[in-house]
Amino acid sequence: MSLPLNAFFSALSDPTRRAVLEQLSAGPRTVSQLAEPFDIALPSFMKHLRKLEQAGLVRSVKKGRVRTCHLNTDPLLEAQGWLEWQRAVWERNMGREGQLDLHLDTPTRPPRT
Repeated sequence: MSLPLNAFFSALSDPTRRAVLEQLSAGPRTVSQLAEPFDIALPSFMKHLRKLEQAGLVRSVKKGRVRTCHLNTDPLLEAQGWLEWQRAVWERNMGREGQLDLHLDTPTRPPRT
């Protein structure tokens, strides 16, 4: 797995960060708007935002004293491609196993003597 995918899945591993992404799926939000539903200190919340930015899932723009965050879907598309590839691999492997199970479950004739 590539480094960007590792950062992506690491960012998604936390429920607070997933909730932030859900908020951003409705449109851009200021840091204050994003932090408001959470009962954590702002410096702790900012660590979550940094993790999302490092994964490329969030980008922010600062105008004056207000920082506005936007969802970036590019990493989602990369992860979707990787997951589809994994699914195809597993389906191929499961298909082979299924055929092997059928072969093993089929009674064979005893050897002729």
